[in-house]
Amino acid sequence: MTETRLLNLNDVAFAYDGDVALDHVTMHIDPGQAVALIGPNGSGKSTMLKGVLGVIPLVHGEMTVFRPKKGRGQSGRIGYLPQDDDIDADFPITLRQVVMMGRYRRLGLFRFPAPDDRQAVADALEVTGLSSRANHRFGTLSGGQQQRGLLARAMATKPSLLLLDEPFNALDQPNRDALITTLNDLKARGVGILLTTHDLDLAREVCDSVLLVNGTQIAFGAREEVLTLANLQQAFRDVQVEVDEHTVVLPGHEH
Repeated sequence: MTETRLLNLNDVAFAYDGDVALDHVTMHIDPGQAVALIGPNGSGKSTMLKGVLGVIPLVHGEMTVFRPKKGRGQSGRIGYLPQDDDIDADFPITLRQVVMMGRYRRLGLFRFPAPDDRQAVADALEVTGLSSRANHRFGTLSGGQQQRGLLARAMATKPSLLLLDEPFNALDQPNRDALITTLNDLKARGVGILLTTHDLDLAREVCDSVLLVNGTQIAFGAREEVLTLANLQQAFRDVQVEVDEHTVVLPGHEH
């Protein structure tokens, strides 16, 4: 394992209340590497992200996040974008204030934002292309802008590793393109990314590697090696995987 490796999993299993939800996963993420986590609904994708965060327990194998540590991640250096967020669109809060939430762990209960906190928020808004919207009320932003704003909140932690759960859900093409540009920029800055998706085009545009799962690991490696018809049919064994002349189309995603 390289000294700079951000995440290393060796034959790990994660469980809810003792029931294993995902097992036999061996994979890694290095700085500047993006990995697409692909599998059908209920296959363990969100479980994987929560396991890396330490929200659910590691019950087998070894997980190293930044330095050797079994059982849970070190969330202070991990940015996380959940699939669903509970920010009330009617709540009178600005985008800047939403992004500042990413600094709350560092701020604690009794410290006001310092210049480095404000700079981290400004940097996160800039990298996501939202600086001009900073003082707009969050609920007035488009769905795509809100999604990028939540990514900015995750980026405000100055993470080395980003975990993104279906970040492209319901985005129109302009916001999708903007998010792809943002993620590729983050990769160029050395940030590691693990994202769940059903979108193979996205995996090809952003991700260097793919982890294919369905309750257990099917394959991990370079896109071209993992995204084969045989592997996809094994992962999506209960549903039809459509194939045209050039493209494999997964259930739940149409080109």
